[in-house]
Amino acid sequence: MPIPRPERERPLSAKARWQGRLAALLIGLLGRTLRVRVEDRAGILEKRPEHSLIWVFWHNRIFAMPMIYRRFLGDRQGAVLTSPSRDGAVIAATMRCFGVASVRGSSSKRGAAALLEMEGWIREGYDLCVTPDGPRGPRYRLAPGLVKVAQRTGAPVFPIRIEYESAWIFRKAWDHFRLPKPFSRVRVIFEPYQVVDATAEGDRFEAERARLEQILNPDHETD
Repeated sequence: MPIPRPERERPLSAKARWQGRLAALLIGLLGRTLRVRVEDRAGILEKRPEHSLIWVFWHNRIFAMPMIYRRFLGDRQGAVLTSPSRDGAVIAATMRCFGVASVRGSSSKRGAAALLEMEGWIREGYDLCVTPDGPRGPRYRLAPGLVKVAQRTGAPVFPIRIEYESAWIFRKAWDHFRLPKPFSRVRVIFEPYQVVDATAEGDRFEAERARLEQILNPDHETD
């Protein structure tokens, strides 16, 4: 599956490309064994929105997202925000294998440039995927940059919650990355689209940030 707007893609090292292909192969093989159940509270499976969306999900659930995208939402095109680090390059290479472009940036590196690039994708009608607690945490803490992008573009936020029935948890990683075990059940909740108050500042801005964080993390996960 070709990625959209390949001319926008930054070059990746040969090492990142082969690691990305290997990761994509693993995702594809393991994904075939998983039993996925979707709760479509957004209604996106019945009717696709004509406007751009900002997909958000926690960083430690990123493994399942390419599989979910390909299986249920593969007709949507867009880009995923990844860090400029080596790990971010591998994620970018992996997502290219699934037909998803990448925006290389974070709050600490290329922040302003990445923000403009994200806005460009959205204004051209593409979706944007963001892990709002990445690339370094704190885990399950939604960074304010997501709210800013939603305010400046008017694109609704599309919260996606992923729950693994059984998974390996890598507790030495900052995000406690989760790898679902073969043949386990995966529950995917497409939460309703959330429109962010474009005029919110100060305490109201923080209230919007906290509201989105609560939707993604209703059970106050602490693992």
